[in-house]
Amino acid sequence: PFYTAIAAGVKDYANSKGYSVIVSSSDDDHRCEKQLSHLFSAKDIKGTIIAPIVQGTAEIEHLFKLKMINYPFVLLEDVRGIQANVVAVDNIKAIKRAVKYLISSGHSRIVHFAGPPQSSHTQERIEGFRYAFSESTLAFNPEMIVSIGSHYEECMEKTREYFKNRNGQDYPTAIVCFNDHQALAVIMALKELNIRVPEDISIIGNDDIYYAKIYPVPLTTIRAPQDEIGRRAAEILIRNIESSTLLPVERVVLDTEFVIRQSSRVLN
Repeated sequence: PFYTAIAAGVKDYANSKGYSVIVSSSDDDHRCEKQLSHLFSAKDIKGTIIAPIVQGTAEIEHLFKLKMINYPFVLLEDVRGIQANVVAVDNIKAIKRAVKYLISSGHSRIVHFAGPPQSSHTQERIEGFRYAFSESTLAFNPEMIVSIGSHYEECMEKTREYFKNRNGQDYPTAIVCFNDHQALAVIMALKELNIRVPEDISIIGNDDIYYAKIYPVPLTTIRAPQDEIGRRAAEILIRNIESSTLLPVERVVLDTEFVIRQSSRVLN
């Protein structure tokens, strides 16, 4: 849902400039992403915006190839080793704000359910989580970071495992999730385990996808400007497509907004 909203922003801007947009999905398959990037660059498609797959040890050779042939592209996430146009949000600042909100609401047992280990978004969000503790009187512990991925079934299974191995008094009072999609899996797993949100545990998501406000418990989350991400990425791409010379690489980092709903509560 997050990338669907971004694609709508891309389409609106591109259409206003006389461009058509083709949307395709790699379905989290690195080989498919590689094939699509080759297909686009070989078939007279003028440029591409890529939400790269960075799970596991996925190669980035296809991105180097696009650079070598000066094919215009924009990434929606930093990829280590590639100097490319990027449009992203300030993940560190966003997560830091969410954790500080929880600390000021009386929470001291807070954990972060992290996303795919190789993702730069995952690393930035972990960093933001750590920074919030360094700016408070609470001590950070590496055990507060729990890697559960971003796929729904995997997140549910790992959430069940996490809680089944703990006594009630060891439960966190709040969980900051990698994204809203993960947060839904966590909420559903907690429901199975008869753990109430937010009475027992507060949940915070990330992205503010369209469905977040109609979750079983409306989600407190970090709103990313999805439409603006799409528009800015399309602006940079079209600027590069239309330039007769190679343009300097652009990196745009957008701010987020913290949205409080019913999935979090202030402790007495």
